[in-house]
Order: sequence, then structure tokens, then C-alpha cells
Amino acid sequence: MSVRNLIFILGDQLSDTLASLKSGDREQDVVFMCEVHDETTYVRHHKKKIAFILSAMRHHRDRLRVSGWTVDYVALMDENNSGSFTRELGRAIKRHQPERVLIVEPGEWRVRNNLDHWASDTDTKVTWLNDDRFVASLEEFRDWADGRKSLQMEYFYREMRKKTGLLMDGDQPEGGKWNYDQENRKPASDDLFIPKRCKFEPDETTSDVLSLVKSRFDNHFGALEPFWFAVTPLDAERALDHFMQDCLPDFGDYQDAMLEQHKFLYHGLVSFYINAGLLDPLETCKKVEAAYRNGKAPLNAVEGFIRQIIGWREFVRGIYWLNNAGYVHKNALNAQRALPAFYWTADTKMNCIKHVVEQTRDEAYAHHIQRLMVTGTFALIAGLDPHEVHEWYLAVYADAYEWVEAPNVIGMALFADGGQLGSKPYAASGSYINKMSDYCGSCHYNVNKKTEANSCPFNSLYWDFMIRNRETLAGNPRISRAYSTWDRMSEEKKDAYLERAKYVLDHIEEI
Repeated sequence: MSVRNLIFILGDQLSDTLASLKSGDREQDVVFMCEVHDETTYVRHHKKKIAFILSAMRHHRDRLRVSGWTVDYVALMDENNSGSFTRELGRAIKRHQPERVLIVEPGEWRVRNNLDHWASDTDTKVTWLNDDRFVASLEEFRDWADGRKSLQMEYFYREMRKKTGLLMDGDQPEGGKWNYDQENRKPASDDLFIPKRCKFEPDETTSDVLSLVKSRFDNHFGALEPFWFAVTPLDAERALDHFMQDCLPDFGDYQDAMLEQHKFLYHGLVSFYINAGLLDPLETCKKVEAAYRNGKAPLNAVEGFIRQIIGWREFVRGIYWLNNAGYVHKNALNAQRALPAFYWTADTKMNCIKHVVEQTRDEAYAHHIQRLMVTGTFALIAGLDPHEVHEWYLAVYADAYEWVEAPNVIGMALFADGGQLGSKPYAASGSYINKMSDYCGSCHYNVNKKTEANSCPFNSLYWDFMIRNRETLAGNPRISRAYSTWDRMSEEKKDAYLERAKYVLDHIEEI
């Protein structure tokens, strides 16, 4: 029987309802999937991230076969594997001689560019399909952004609420407010009841992948085991159900908090599964909304969760695709300092950085405030090279794909896009971390000291950042008060801040 469509599925398109599968026919079409060296090494991905994606891909292959699809699957160690998905796609076409190739639009510029070049060189018809797992299509986001002087997530988010009907009371937001972020910033204390998290034992397929990663990627960053991720939609749903029952009621209050002994607090731990395709974003939001409607979770928690998905997640995807491939090389503040080794080793006396990097190494996970306000803020105020920082985040987190990671890092954390994504740089001294965590209590440095030898490096680096970027940032109304504060300082105090910052930067590998 001749093959009508060759349905090419990428490693973050592991959804049973993918648009190409919905357009396909089990009797006439072949699904093609491949594990290739290029995708595991274009940055040095965390071992757990590689294992998660490869295991989830293999389980998806098996589910498709059980449901009646013919699946042509090229494993990483297959003898003739060329190491490139475009070359493997070319070989699959020779094997099957399809009438056309069906591809759902990829998430990343790099992948789309490679496939575009490949498509222009093949005689086979290639049909691109919109990724309808997102609420807003790329065209819809472009239409929304067109002609606006500034792009603010809040207004886009409101449109998505109206479109989906989530947390709406007629044409008004549930509870009378669109956003409950002000209620979601409570610091946590160590005596809170923190639930145990839902973790999964590796099955035979995952164990085979773990052995492969152990032998093939042993020199990559991170701890491979214990490996606890869900790798099937069924287990991902179990993880979501556990979050909703045991964590969601307290998620809102403490979503910005950080505790040394509690890595996960009340966070969802479902971004891995949503971004890879094991959970549907909109269906996930509907389930969480139902928890509120049924009186099982408060409005501030549910709104905060839904905002992260249909608001922020959709918004950063739109920003990513509005720009071209050069977005990851933006450097509006001309930050040039190399990424310190402690981002990989955790060998630093700054307890907050040490703790977050150790957690990242062990779990391939840190929550959004750890990423933004600890490793991100230090990178910002120390003037670390944005592209190096971007590649670090892309490598070390299991939920990181460039379309979602780059805007969060280049735009939100580092202000390297000049303010397209965020209205101000998230520069901060050590006081924010001290307020929202227990990291400072056991730190080598004193967060209450400003310029002394044992003062928290964040304190002097904050002012050094503000002054060296004053020409660029002084006109920003959201931070003008900081410059007024600086101008009222004595010259002696100003010099002390800048001297301490110079010492920290000159000895950055030793702090």
C-alpha cells in the first residue's frame, strides 16, 4: 500500500491530539520519529532532560503503535543514524515514498530554519500545520501586537481569558479582578506542612534510556538519578491530580517563596509535561478552574496558575516569534562578563546561588522566582553575557525549550531586549531574597551589610549595575526613584558601594 502522508513528530510534540495526527489516517499514513545526536548536544543538556525527552518519545511511539499507527522510529544508537533530523527525514522519505510530509510548526527558530532549508531542497510536498495546542496562533498574536506602542502581558492575558472563558463571570473576571498577583507573594516559614510530591519509578523503557544516557552523555551537567519524571500522559495526569489535591490550595500564597529544605513547595511541577506535549495546556487550566468552582482551591491560587499558562506562556511564545533568530543575541545593556564557573559547580559562598544551582543540578528544576530573582538577578547585576546565560538556562532545565526560555531570560531576567518584554530590569539587592527565602540565614555573607568585606555581593552589585547603566535606564519611570536615592547619598558612601562592587567583580570566581 502506498504511503499518503509521512507524519513527522518532533520531541516536544508528544500529544495524542497533535494536529498532524488529527489530519492523518492510520490506514494510509506513517508516523516518523527520530532521536538524533544534534538535538541532544546543540547545548549540553542536563542528563535528566535528555532522559525525560527520549523516554517520553519512546513511550509515545509505543502508544501510537498500540492505537493502530505505523511508526517508523530511529533510535539514537541505530547503526545508520546520521545524527540530524533533516537527514533522517530524507532517509525516511526514501524508505516510504510518501505523497507529502505533514509537520506541525516547530517551537524553535533553529528547528524551523533547518526544516525550511531541507524542504526547499526536496521534491516531496511539505505541509505545515498550526500548533493548535496553544490558545493563540502565531498569526493571532501578531495581529494583537500590530500597532501597539508597548506589549503588556496583562492586556493579552485578558484577551485569552475572554477567548477561553476561563475564570469569567459573563464578560467580567471572576471575583471582580483580572489579576491576584499581589496576594501571591507571601514568604514561607519552615514549619509549613509541605506535601510529598508525586514521583514515578522508571519502567523498562525508561531504564533502558537511563543506561543510554549514562553511557553516552556522562560528561553532561546534572545528576541522572534518582529519575522521577512522568513520561506518559497517564502519569502526567496523575502528577497534575496530585498537585490539585495536595498543593493547589496553598500554591497562590507561596508561589514566590523559597526554602532550603523544600525544593518544590506547592509548585505544579507540570511545566515539563505541558511543554513536551504530555498534558494539554487548556485542558489543564480547565481542570484547575474546576477545583475553584468546586470549592477546593482559592481564587488567587487558581488565577495565578492559569495566568502562567494562558497568559505568560502564550505571551512569551508570541514575543519569541515576533522577533527573528537574532533575539537570543540581543544585548541592550552591553553586558560582556563571562558566565562564572559556579553556575555549573555551585562552588560559591553565596548561599542562594549555591542552593539554586545544586537544586538545578540534582533535579533539572527550579521554580520561576529561583530562576528570575536568584540566578537571573545575579546575572543581570553582574553584567553576565546574555547569550551565555541563555544557553545555560536552555541546557539545565527539563522544561526549557528556546521559545519559552529565551524571552524569559533575554527579556525578563536580563533586560537584554531593551524592554520589549518587561517594563523594567529586575535588578535587586539581597533584601528581596532575604524577604522571600531562608537562604540568607546560613550564608557566608551578611545581607544587612552593604559595603563591608562580608557584605552580601547583591547589595553593592545592585548599585554598580544602576550606575553603569544610568544613561540607558535613567528615563525609565519605574526605576527613577532609585536614582534619586543614589543622588542623595554622600560621595563617601557612593565610593564604598562602587569599590565593593569592583572587588566582587574582579574576584567573581572566588566569592
